[in-house]
Amino acid sequence: MMQPLPGFRDFLPEPLPFPDSWSADLRRHIFESWRASARRYGFREYDGPPLEPLELFTLKSGEEIVRQLFNFRDKGDRDVSLRPEMTPTLARLVATVERHYRKPIKWFAIPQLFRYEKHQKGRLREHFQFNADIFGEADPAADAELVALLIDSLRGLGLTADDFVIRLSSRRAWQGFQERLGVDAARAYDFYQAVDKLDREKEAVTDAKFREFGTSLDAVRQFIAAAEPTAELRRVLDDLASRGMSEFVRIDYGIIRGLAYYTGVVFEAFDRKGEFRAIAGGGRYDQLVKLVSGGKVDLPGLGFGMGDVVLTELLKSRGLLPALGGVLDDYVIIEDETLRGAALAIVQRLRSGGRRVDFSLTAMKGDKQFKRALELGASRTIRVERGADGKTVLKVRDLVTRAEHEVSPEVVV
Repeated sequence: MMQPLPGFRDFLPEPLPFPDSWSADLRRHIFESWRASARRYGFREYDGPPLEPLELFTLKSGEEIVRQLFNFRDKGDRDVSLRPEMTPTLARLVATVERHYRKPIKWFAIPQLFRYEKHQKGRLREHFQFNADIFGEADPAADAELVALLIDSLRGLGLTADDFVIRLSSRRAWQGFQERLGVDAARAYDFYQAVDKLDREKEAVTDAKFREFGTSLDAVRQFIAAAEPTAELRRVLDDLASRGMSEFVRIDYGIIRGLAYYTGVVFEAFDRKGEFRAIAGGGRYDQLVKLVSGGKVDLPGLGFGMGDVVLTELLKSRGLLPALGGVLDDYVIIEDETLRGAALAIVQRLRSGGRRVDFSLTAMKGDKQFKRALELGASRTIRVERGADGKTVLKVRDLVTRAEHEVSPEVVV
């Protein structure tokens, strides 16, 4: 039996046939919630191609990213790649069209992304991701706005401050720490990598790396533990406090974000119980548009990404999956085949009125049609019959209350 490639998913309608199946209905629910949150904050939706020039990604992340990509040479002899992330595409777009939009630009997207890496719990070779970004605003108010959107997008799915926390950090705080040590700016990326792997490598190895920079593992841990907010982080905290969101955030300089292009506030969202990988992450990247445009456009930017894989696992673990079975408003039952023409007219009238309607395409016993209506989660059945006077009548039955009443075809909608 043919199966999907390793790390890729099929999405099926509810009810799911197997416990490990991925739900197309749940995906739609998550996407709708993400879109609703973004639109409440004034973000506009955009999209871009899933296939981009390979250079767009190596320009931002270096040649080492190639081993994580689905890349190849196309029939036009171009080096291309499936997008592993959306930010480079967005930076390219913004650099091209920014003069046509008022600032700040607030955009969001829900792309499917692809990375050729070992698939494991919480990480696959493809996933969908909620991306939200702001361009053209350097004030920390934009950072606070973005963090607030992240909080509300998680609250919109039923999660509370007991379920997740946003850990705030700052590249500028770490830059100050490096400057006090005299770390060469050319080696800053190596320093960030060492901090990013703080809890994933042996202490002796990490300590040796930090001593090359003139410090120690203990000194780095003391800096993290002090959690003294920079001026920009204080602005963000005060802004979120005014919104009543203080319980969702805390300073944590252990968050470094390994990507080299971050320039200011960075953050990640984690579940409080520590059961899963980071739910979301992002930060400020004021130099990216300038880099992608070859210096032609200089525009500050910031954004975050939240994937659907870890989020789905978190919602399952917290019992927050919605009821996903019902897909129909009405099921039209046709027992007298001489009335099929009249029934089709009813079906189309209901559909034109915006209702979700189904019926049996071929002749079928009434009890089997009723059973099918229940299987599809219909809210009501509409039985098409012929009255004593020979006219068509409809018996409408509410499948929740079981109440039934008779109406004419003219008023059924």
